[in-house]
Amino acid sequence: MIGIAGGTGSGKTTVANVILGRVGADHIALLSHDAYYKDLKDLPSVQRDLVNFDHPESLQTGLLVEHIQALRRGEAVHVPVYDFTTNSRKSMSLLVHPQPEILVDGILLFAEPELRRLFDVKIFVDTPPDIRFIRRLERDIRERGRSVESVIHQYQTTVRPMHLEFVEPSKRYADVIIPEGGLNTVAMDMVVARIESLLGQTTGVAPK
Repeated sequence: MIGIAGGTGSGKTTVANVILGRVGADHIALLSHDAYYKDLKDLPSVQRDLVNFDHPESLQTGLLVEHIQALRRGEAVHVPVYDFTTNSRKSMSLLVHPQPEILVDGILLFAEPELRRLFDVKIFVDTPPDIRFIRRLERDIRERGRSVESVIHQYQTTVRPMHLEFVEPSKRYADVIIPEGGLNTVAMDMVVARIESLLGQTTGVAPK
């Protein structure tokens, strides 16, 4: 069980992709905490805009825990697919099969005690706030159809305050803190070596 946490735009996905690429995607089941945002399709759009998506209560963490435990039992799970343009879940789901390693990423992973205790390796990606904000701004405009004004407003009213309240303090639970994320080749070499070692202990076969 590998958890990758860090603030929005810190580079968690890059770290996950480096691990997948070097360890082998066929050895790892990948889950994202973002997929477990609560479905708001029954709320009027005006109310959806008022939801604090950076607070732990906005996520259905209990379902993620259930899915992780099912994967550990060797059972496949149907992971929700979340539409960030409408803030609701799609009717489809993603079938994830059990693998020797389970990798989960999300900003609030280590802020949740029930979730945190499941991880054998806890990685926190530590990136300066200005870089994280720029990355989030570019992503939300490009992928989620947001305006510059709405991204700035959300960052000031919920993203930054929740980061300071929940995300940053959770860094103390990490086993490894990686400055600059997947671009930090020295840190990634160490992390990948550790995961390969755990994988070898689990399967008896080292990955290619």
